[in-house]
Formats: sequence, structure tokens, C-alpha cells
Amino acid sequence: MTAQVGQAESALRTAIDGRCAFQVTRDAADAALSAELARWLAPEGTDVGVGPEGVVDPLGLARLVVQEIRVVGQHFLTPERLAALAAVRDRYDGRDPYLDSFLECVLDKHDGRYWNRTYLSIPVLDVILGENPLLPSGLAALLAADIVRYELCAAHRRTPVSPLGRPDARTLRTRLRHSLRFMNAHLGSAVSDDLLGAIARDPEADLPALLLDLPPALAAAGDWLELSMQPVSTVHDEYFFIRVLQAHEMAFAGMCWRTRDTIAALRDGQLDAADRLLAQVVTFMDRNASLFRIVATLRYEAFHTFREFTDGASAVQSETYKRFEGLCGRPPSARLTSPAFESVPDVRGEVVSGQDTLSDAYRDAALADPGSAQVTRIAERLRALEASHHRWKATHVTLATRMLGDARGSGYTAGVGYLSQWVDHRLFWQLPA
Repeated sequence: MTAQVGQAESALRTAIDGRCAFQVTRDAADAALSAELARWLAPEGTDVGVGPEGVVDPLGLARLVVQEIRVVGQHFLTPERLAALAAVRDRYDGRDPYLDSFLECVLDKHDGRYWNRTYLSIPVLDVILGENPLLPSGLAALLAADIVRYELCAAHRRTPVSPLGRPDARTLRTRLRHSLRFMNAHLGSAVSDDLLGAIARDPEADLPALLLDLPPALAAAGDWLELSMQPVSTVHDEYFFIRVLQAHEMAFAGMCWRTRDTIAALRDGQLDAADRLLAQVVTFMDRNASLFRIVATLRYEAFHTFREFTDGASAVQSETYKRFEGLCGRPPSARLTSPAFESVPDVRGEVVSGQDTLSDAYRDAALADPGSAQVTRIAERLRALEASHHRWKATHVTLATRMLGDARGSGYTAGVGYLSQWVDHRLFWQLPA
């Protein structure tokens, strides 16, 4: 890992002398997208129109939309632009799952349904996972890799440093170090070295080009991963902030998958398999601490500059985290009626429907074979997961206190006060300590 960090820092020092990427002006971005939208919305039968049955290029359109978003910020797309994109959605709905999910996120404020899921472009990431042989943990690692690419790219272009440009050298090194550690933990050192090598050689390269250097299961994420970034502002730090939150969502999605498999293994009496799977869940929970260390490099003034445009989107609306919590054990009534679950009604419905949980499966396994070495190991895993989860929550409260102070949460909660209220809540509160 030391070699990796050194390699990244060396790239930062030497990349300044390399070529600078072409940066699109606001007028150029506007003109290119306007022309493409006119083509998509032209009447059928015209020379410029694509028509509902004609050949369309969803990826090309999405690239032009993101190009404009990077210049002005998603919050500042004009009503006319949003109306045109809504017309494209209405005309071509159902033609391409990537485009459908992409426009769902771009048009969230226009449609009056802006929240955490669309702010983080989770619908796009879900399609990537559904269309490719890629695990959520692998996708989380690629998101961390893109933080490294983005920061090297900004240094390469000599974009302004502070207060709202890129961070100072010390902050940047810390951000890169923790991003690399998280990436390495999920990909393995060999794959991480290959990816870092590709980034260091050409930090301005597109993410899809970098993915070509990876094994097929990872490279299959394709071009749409780069388009799952729709910041509301042009503040430098918002880019990495979104990537970290996306990685968090993917990490918890992977934990949910393994938790379900652990429950199934316990029910089938496969206690050794349950032990191995649960060990992976604990490892993932521990790794999430690296993501909070990346978030800790977020600068106060940058956060509060873009935060005013994110009202309505909050981590309290995280479906993957609440789904994980519900799979560990049915939360108490006070928790189910709190903003934590009221903000994710679909997940709350899964929980109250009586889904099987890790707490129930473990309890039954312990009753069937009390005192066995396998049950004892699983109990130790549950204790380790509980402790790791508590550390994760405590760190979240610490960071929120530093960044928010007495401000309310963007999801209309009491902010730090709300987080502190639940910091001691146990995942396995139904089981003996």
C-alpha cells in the first residue's frame, strides 16, 4: 500500500507537465446538447429526427447531459432544458434501461421527487449491477478508484486550490490514501496495482478506458459508470462526496446479499458456511470505516456551499443500510416509527411483512445445537459485527457534529441530535449481549 500511495503522489507531481484535457465551455456544452435534443425530438420522418423507431444513441445523449451538468451543476439546469429532457423521456420511455434510469435521476427535482436515491444516481448503478457480472463490492471499489482518477485529473489541469477549488496537498494525500486502501481491500492488490498504474499513466483518461485494463467481470461496468455522477453544483469536493456515498450504498448492498446467504445457510444447518459468510459481513462493516476517513477530508466551506442545493436528499433515506439493519433483526417499534424507516417505506414494508432475520436464524440454530463450537464461533461473529457497527455509527456522529453543528439534517431530521439518539441502538437487541 505504501508503494501505491507513493506512486499516486508521484503522479500528482509529474502530471502537471502532461497534456491538459479539453475543457468544454458553458456555451459549447449548451450548443452541443441543444442540437442533440433537437434531433431526438424532431418530428418523425424528418431528416434530423430519430423517431420512436429510429436509431438512437442513449450513451451519446447522456454524455452531453453530464457534460452540461459538470459545467453548471444539476440544480442549475434551466426549466427549458429539463422540459426537453422530460419530453425525451416520455417519447422514448422503455427503450433503454440505462437511459430510463439516467433520466429518472436528472429529472428528479423537475418531477418533485428529489431524494437520496436519485441524488446518488443509485438507479443507474442498479442497472449496471443487473446488466453485468459485477458484485456490489467490486462496484464500490471502482467508485473509490474514480475518486483517485478525478483528483489526479484536477491536479493535472491545475484547477484552482481552495477555498472551493481542489484541496491543499496534505488534504489531497489523505483523501487519496484512504481511497486507495478501500479500493485495494475490495479488489485485491494485483488488480488495484493495474488500475492505479493505468490512472497514474493518464489521469485524464475516461473511466471506461481505465476499466479495459481490468478483468472482464470488472471491465463490464462500462461507460455508464462515469455517467452516474450528477452533482448539483460545480464545487470540487461534491464529486468525491457523491462517490463516497455511492460506495457506501454499494458496500451495504453487498452486505445485504451476504447476510441473506448467511440466514439461508443457518436454516440449512450449514454452520461452517454461515460462519464464513458472516466473517465477510464483519470485514465489510470494518472497511466502511475507510469511507468515513475519506469523508473526513471534506472541507466545511465546500460542504455548506453545495449542501444548500441538496435539501430533501439525506443519508437517513439510505435503503441499503435500513435493509441491512432489518435483515439483522426486526427493529423495535420506536425505530420502525422513526424517520429512519418512515423515510424508506418500501424497506419498512419488507421488515413488517415478517421477513426472516439473522437474529431469528441464529437463535434457532443455537437452540438446535446448544454449546457447539460452530454456534460459539457464529456468536463471536455477531458480537464483532455489533461492535463494528457501533464504531461506524459513532464515527458518523463525530463527522456530522463537525460538519453540521446545530444545523438540521437535509432529510428534515434534527441532524446530529437525531443521529445521537440512535447511536447506541443494537442490531441484535433481541439476543443476549
